[in-house]
Amino acid sequence: MTPIDPAARANVHLIDHPLVQHKLTLMRKKEASTNSFRRLLGELSSLMAYEVSRDMALQDVVIETPLETMTAKVIDGKKLVFVSILRAGNGILDGVLSVVPGARVGHIGLYRDPNTLQAVEYYFKMPKNMEERDIVVVDPMLATGNSAAAAVTRLKECKPKSIKFLCLLTCPEGINTMYKAHPDVPVYTAAIDRELNSHGYILPGLGDAGDRIFGTQ
Repeated sequence: MTPIDPAARANVHLIDHPLVQHKLTLMRKKEASTNSFRRLLGELSSLMAYEVSRDMALQDVVIETPLETMTAKVIDGKKLVFVSILRAGNGILDGVLSVVPGARVGHIGLYRDPNTLQAVEYYFKMPKNMEERDIVVVDPMLATGNSAAAAVTRLKECKPKSIKFLCLLTCPEGINTMYKAHPDVPVYTAAIDRELNSHGYILPGLGDAGDRIFGTQ
């Protein structure tokens, strides 16, 4: 089993809220239907969005309550961008957007070469003015870490204010790869599983997230 670099482990935020852990366990079950898997992913993503947005900047606005005028806090959701790594990342979008509906959405298409396990880009579409925005990259799995690292490298070309990575599951190999490539990008996850198998799948994991979200094989 690959050990986790201590510095890399310190860069990982484990979201261990009981509801998050409960829903993740239900998703792991092989008998979970496509419908239930997709529904649970939306619910779990919403819960994780609260944690990943915990340090979002607030600004003061003046409002009228039914009784008087006051100064209150709001976030500017339009400055936040959720970037989905296609295709499985799209399964997380509904959940996070239910919490921050004003956020913008970007997409980056990457596939993993079955021989080299390296990421190959085929699509890239982002909102305008990325240098003014904070990015949260979403993908259910941080496995080998190659696709995630490649996505973040590409996104850094847009010069955003900050980047975070949000996933359901990761493992020592993925954590180490991401930290080696991008030590400035924190990882938010619901679980750190044991290891990768020879095909680059997380063990014990939950199978292929994209196939389980979309009902494909």
